[in-house]
Amino acid sequence: MKWLPEAGPDFREHLAAALQAASDGERLNRLSQLARTQLSHLQIIQLDSALSKIVTSEGFERVKLALLGSATMDHLAPALRIAGLRWGVRFEVYVAPYGQYRQELHHPDGALSRFAPDNIVLQLSAKELVGAIPLASSKIVADDAVATVCRDVSGLWGLVRERFGATVIQQSVLDLNASLFGNHDAIVEGAPRRLVSRVNAALQDACAEAGVLWLDIERAAAQDGLDRWFDPLRWLQAKMEISPNAAARFGELVARLVAAQRGKSKKCLVLDLDNTLWGGVIGDDGVDGIKLGEGSGVGEAHLALQRYAKKLSERGVLLAVCSKNDAAIAEAAFRHHPEMALARDDFAAFYANWDDKASNLQAIARDLNIGLDSLVFVDDNPAERARVRGALPTVAVPELPADPAHYVRTLSDGGYFESIALTQEDIDRSSHYAANRARQAVLTASNDMDAFLQQLDMTVAFGPVTPLTLTRVVQLINKTNQFNTNTARRTETEIEALAADPRALTLQLRLRDKFGDNGIVSALTLVPAQGEPEVLEIANWVMSCRVFGRNLEHETLNILVEAALAHGARRLRGAYIPTPKNGVIRDLFSTLGFELAGAHADASIWELALADYTPRQTFIKREGTAHDRT
Repeated sequence: MKWLPEAGPDFREHLAAALQAASDGERLNRLSQLARTQLSHLQIIQLDSALSKIVTSEGFERVKLALLGSATMDHLAPALRIAGLRWGVRFEVYVAPYGQYRQELHHPDGALSRFAPDNIVLQLSAKELVGAIPLASSKIVADDAVATVCRDVSGLWGLVRERFGATVIQQSVLDLNASLFGNHDAIVEGAPRRLVSRVNAALQDACAEAGVLWLDIERAAAQDGLDRWFDPLRWLQAKMEISPNAAARFGELVARLVAAQRGKSKKCLVLDLDNTLWGGVIGDDGVDGIKLGEGSGVGEAHLALQRYAKKLSERGVLLAVCSKNDAAIAEAAFRHHPEMALARDDFAAFYANWDDKASNLQAIARDLNIGLDSLVFVDDNPAERARVRGALPTVAVPELPADPAHYVRTLSDGGYFESIALTQEDIDRSSHYAANRARQAVLTASNDMDAFLQQLDMTVAFGPVTPLTLTRVVQLINKTNQFNTNTARRTETEIEALAADPRALTLQLRLRDKFGDNGIVSALTLVPAQGEPEVLEIANWVMSCRVFGRNLEHETLNILVEAALAHGARRLRGAYIPTPKNGVIRDLFSTLGFELAGAHADASIWELALADYTPRQTFIKREGTAHDRT
């Protein structure tokens, strides 16, 4: 995993120092910093052993993860736990006995049931799935066999949901068969290679339909070399399908998926300029002298990085510049160089000055209203990378190779922007931030908040969660950290069930104004309180940070009170559970007129009597029911 900096020869000293820190929380943070380095299998085991001595999970999300499959998987658990630290997740791992996944799933009171997993990784072998299909099978026979395999595996997913309510992570099937026909293996209908390829394709389609996460081990093995992933001796001795040599990579790929599901993927790619987005130094070489574009190996390498950044922007990743440079000269390059793939307007924030880069990164996070842990900083200078890692340890800083030809591969392999869904809001995100800059200009010019809000000419469209809005609502609930009353995460299956439950209430809201459509920016789920049918409890309330300061929370409560009364409720109840990131809404419930009803552990409980509620005045007009665009 070459995007991580090397651990160095003093790993053992750093590990010992981490364990001697004053508190469990500090010890955990120091171990997580060590986890963000390249580690050998032995170092992973040593770090995992140290991790087992720490009880707290402060600052990390606890996730119960189960590994089930056709092979031995115990050796993968340490790497999973260490990979989780890199992504802000504290994994508790359960490994089912070798080959016992069906028994584990069906046992009503077995060890897996008692473990109560949040996520289940399902690893199935090619030998088990397609090994019995005759080599001389016709296309009809092969089609039927592939469909049967897909139905069987899909049935296991349904069992997981029914029994555990867990999210399934389906691992792709590794083709470990020796070649029978050479290149013609890909053509013969009954050849194992073709069958494995078809099974993987069918399972991918089924995952997309069923909301199952896809773990693409097959692609990783193709990139790294199958020999790194599979060792025949390990298989014969211990039935390990994934070699210990690939355990770290496996753990990283799983951790990324779980982190993406819980909104922990990075949101913003921050780029240096000189010798990163182009070759050379713009201040010395001038616009005509930098190396960028076709006809030069170095120029093409930098152009490839720009094109990759452009594609990331198109799928919803924010772009920013952080460079020690003269701003006017740097911006001129984007306006005047004919080979530039990126435009100045592609960047949501642009910091070209002579200030410390760590300070500029903090300013970028403030400007975009996102956390420092949402930033990925790409810089060719190893001294600058080290400086940022030391000053801002939560910022991801990939270790770039010396040759820019490998920049794109390094950034891609780092998996910082892992995604489990693509919504219209993702596609529109860059334009949303551009519109926000226009809104900010209006606010600056008016110096009057009420006047600003009136000038925005806002309308809200709202309604229950529907199949068209489901994916975005799930994404919003799982990715939102600041305006999130209790940070409870939900699977697509859970939200779908709530939307279909006549006792529950769901709400999603889309905000538009004269500068454009912000998309679906807020969502709520409410359930009846146990034993108190007249009370609706707010199970989730989230709102995008893009629309802070526009009184949408007030209009949301106006709408919610009406919906709750129509639902037969008499009171609303909500809990505020503080986290390191949601302090911005610490006073939300009291500001909205809720009364403190009690407190337990770290949560405060708030209630609102609907009969006593007076609607809040806002400058937001209502449009009716919100429908997601496809």
